[in-house]
Amino acid sequence: MRFRFLSLLLPMALHWTDPLPRAMAAETRGEFDGEIRRFAESDHRQPHSTNAVVFAGSSSFRLWTNLPAAFPDLTVLNRGFGGSTMRDLLHHFDPVIAVRRPRAVVVYEGDNDLAKGRTPEAIAGDYAEFLDRMHRQLPGAPVLILAVKPSPSRRSLFDQQRDLNQRLRQLCTSRPGVGFADTFSAVLDAAGEPDPALFESDRLHLNHRGYRAWTPVIVNALKPLLETPATR
Repeated sequence: MRFRFLSLLLPMALHWTDPLPRAMAAETRGEFDGEIRRFAESDHRQPHSTNAVVFAGSSSFRLWTNLPAAFPDLTVLNRGFGGSTMRDLLHHFDPVIAVRRPRAVVVYEGDNDLAKGRTPEAIAGDYAEFLDRMHRQLPGAPVLILAVKPSPSRRSLFDQQRDLNQRLRQLCTSRPGVGFADTFSAVLDAAGEPDPALFESDRLHLNHRGYRAWTPVIVNALKPLLETPATR
């Protein structure tokens, strides 16, 4: 009888502690299987260096089509997929990141997480889980976390984005070999608003000017991480 009671109680506890509804979690985890398979097929056809800097995250990376040209001094691998969230990246961690045995990982998630109703606190918790997994599976590989960008179409999330970015910055300072790049401020105009000149017509994704604004911020934050790999 005791074991039966515990078996009934456990699903309820999981429901209470998980801020993302189970149905949504299951849906997002299978949503990108096609893109993940294409990564594997690409690796099979043309094996990439296992010492690349992997850019992993959502469409802000996926749509950065000239990513290698932006970082000519590095071997980089673009592993941006769809409108992913940090939970999606955690779910696909092995095929997206671990299999590549990267020199370093640059991460951009959180934008879609906020848009789907996740709180800054919960997303920061997902990032902490991501860093823990890096520590276990890829010890010594530095991580650069990019600030969630503001965009004209998501102006209503401005305060939440600032909150999340502050939490991510604090998380980075507490971990060796983890850096933070302020890609939020990089796309603001003189009035402190998202600069529409740096975004596509959808007012959400960066255009070529926006990526040019991001590049030096990422380079300046990534360089010291590569020069002094973490001892985790």
